[in-house]
Amino acid sequence: MERALSLEFLAVVEQAAIAAARTMGLGDGHKADDVAVQAMRHEMDNVRMDGTIVIGEGERDAAPMLYIGEKVGIAARDKNGLYPAVDIAVDPLEGTNLCATGAPNSITVLAASEKGGLLHAPDLYMEKIVVGPSCKGAIDLDAPVADNLRAIAKRLDRGLEDLVVIVLDRPRHEKLIAEIRATGARIRLIGDGDLSAGIAATVVGTGVHAVMGTGGAPEGVLTAAALRCLNGQILARLVVTKPEHHERLAKMGIKDPKRIYDTEDLAPGKRIIFACTGVTEGSLLRGVRFFGEGTRTQSLILTLDERQVRFIDTVHLEKRPDVKVRFS
Repeated sequence: MERALSLEFLAVVEQAAIAAARTMGLGDGHKADDVAVQAMRHEMDNVRMDGTIVIGEGERDAAPMLYIGEKVGIAARDKNGLYPAVDIAVDPLEGTNLCATGAPNSITVLAASEKGGLLHAPDLYMEKIVVGPSCKGAIDLDAPVADNLRAIAKRLDRGLEDLVVIVLDRPRHEKLIAEIRATGARIRLIGDGDLSAGIAATVVGTGVHAVMGTGGAPEGVLTAAALRCLNGQILARLVVTKPEHHERLAKMGIKDPKRIYDTEDLAPGKRIIFACTGVTEGSLLRGVRFFGEGTRTQSLILTLDERQVRFIDTVHLEKRPDVKVRFS
């Protein structure tokens, strides 16, 4: 599955990124999300698969959706063909507000696995802590913040003051921020984009050592899919505070609302593909660049079974006879 579909999924996230980038800085997050969804859906319908969306987006902020249960891929219109059954998780535009305002680190994202390989997470909030390969097994979601940071520092052979932790800049994180600062560790506050932050914490050389705080559960599953390929770890627990939350969990087959999920609980698949493309300039990927001869994108493709990490720089040339190829 991975070898056959990874480049097709690359095209899906590239086209969504290009569409979203054309709205960058216009201040219209709804439009940015809409064009990314439509481009992703159109490109996905040409992928040779029998795909089902198991994690969509847009429910929380009333944005356009690739909805849970939607069938995608060629099999949806070719009933006579034999195509692999694939579960799909998408965030057509992670960092909608980042794109709308021209801020860094907006990306388009897709993860795929064999059937049953991705947790059907409800669109609720989720407590999370993310670390890289060196710190796997050293963290505990229920441990005090200081204990987790000391364990991370010990694994990395660093002082606490050398650690950088990414936290979403939200009022709900005031206590967490104070506890991190009390240890001497440094914080990088972000407006949106905890998925790309989670990847950054797993890649050596980004200057990020952990991600802590509460964010979206769908983004938690997407992060887990990437971390399975990068050998990182995410620990997470759903935030269930209302009776309707329990009803939604029951409908999705989740019996224990207090369960702590490890990386393989969120993304248990044996054949996982993760693909993302930069929309605006970021610490992990460059954003979409438009020039006279075409468009340039930078993407990341991860595969679990093949153990490949590919950074892909693509020039999409204009379809005209006098086009020139540029390498700079």
